[in-house]
Amino acid sequence: MAVFYRPEKAVLGDVIPFYDEGVFHPFYLRNYRANRDATHRDSWVMLTTKDHVHFDEHDTRIDGGTGSVIHVDGLYHMFYCTFQALPERNYINHAVSPDLVDWTEIPEDRFCSDDQIYAPLHFRDPFVFWVEAEKCWWMILAAQKNGRTTRRSCVGLCKSKDLRKWQYCEPLYAPMDAQCAFECPDLFKWGDWYYLVFSSYADRFQTLYRMSRSLHGPWLTPEIDTFDTRAFYAAKTGSDGRRRFVYGWNPTRELNVHQFDPQVYDGKDCNTWDWGGNLIVHELWQDEKGALWVKPVPEVLDAFGAEVPARPRPLSGSWSVSDGQCVANVPNGYAALLLNAMQPTCRLSVDVELLDETAQFGVALHVDEGFAEGYYVSVDPFRRRVAYKTSVTMTERGGQMFPYEVEQERPLPEKRDRRYHFDICVDDTVLEVYIDGKTALGTRMFDRKGGHMGMFVSDGRARITNIRFFA
Repeated sequence: MAVFYRPEKAVLGDVIPFYDEGVFHPFYLRNYRANRDATHRDSWVMLTTKDHVHFDEHDTRIDGGTGSVIHVDGLYHMFYCTFQALPERNYINHAVSPDLVDWTEIPEDRFCSDDQIYAPLHFRDPFVFWVEAEKCWWMILAAQKNGRTTRRSCVGLCKSKDLRKWQYCEPLYAPMDAQCAFECPDLFKWGDWYYLVFSSYADRFQTLYRMSRSLHGPWLTPEIDTFDTRAFYAAKTGSDGRRRFVYGWNPTRELNVHQFDPQVYDGKDCNTWDWGGNLIVHELWQDEKGALWVKPVPEVLDAFGAEVPARPRPLSGSWSVSDGQCVANVPNGYAALLLNAMQPTCRLSVDVELLDETAQFGVALHVDEGFAEGYYVSVDPFRRRVAYKTSVTMTERGGQMFPYEVEQERPLPEKRDRRYHFDICVDDTVLEVYIDGKTALGTRMFDRKGGHMGMFVSDGRARITNIRFFA
């Protein structure tokens, strides 16, 4: 069974979370790519789920870009964007429904930027919410504020009394630091803090967040201001009043739209990222200082199959394997062992304690018997990061092709000890790694199939316990 949802013959793009009457209804943008025809149209699609594993689909027949859904006085309101080619402009649109099934567009409510506060091109992705203190509706948007440089990214703001006529206001957040629009903005309050979530596709390519004690700012940047890697984009949050989730997509690497892919490499692992892919849902939690962290959704972890006995098999270095525990002792070297054969959908759960001043611990995926071909996720405690790289970058040719040390990395929060808990989740080509229920690293693995999971330790000692494999 597939765990990370992807629509048939299509890809899943920007998710619009919505919760109503005990059920999650995450809408999303469906894109059929080459499968588009008279019966397969791009549109907003409503998913229905209670566990973020099993989904039902309903096509809204609304064709447009990201937005939001609210329920007011028995009527559902959808706000979304559309795109005009000549002259190039973004428009905000309004549709209503009595039941989330049949939607009626209201053309007279359509509007675009004012060309005074906001630049004419980027004005999209409306997110609408009620502000009790002002007795009106706020709409925040992906926008660019007019200015002298191209660094004009902002989260725009409009206000309304009736959800139909909107007043242009100064931006909610305008650092003017990136050459883009801050896409898919989302805002919510948790305890004493307000959180602003948005995605950047220039200068940084990730979903970020800011926090404030007031809707009017100032908006503070936390030490770690992202939820996942570049392979988790356009993320927005939704809540049932008890738990809050953040929904993004893990992109494919199939299209080479911008013609950047290597011409002599016939695999996909080094290709450019596409728009759209599979749904990834993390559960959010808030620490005592107000910072946000992600952890795996328990229902999603449980969907990876039944537990099977772990079968560690040392390959190199000094290992002691007994009673469900593996201890590596390589103070000046490298130790590797193989675990179970990889399955198309599988999960590894493991606890690791780095002893002494150990330099590195990691997990290998789809790795061969020579521990060379495969994918590698490693914790680097000295640099406080978890990193990912493919075996192609570890060869002489890879060193000539790629001017970077690793292919994905995430910062790790400061720790008082050197103990780590890993959940390694594999669903076909999608990889999602969780560390300590705080840090997520998502990516793709296209070219290698089969092989084994494995573990490795470099320059030190490590005790590995609670090794659990699910498939």
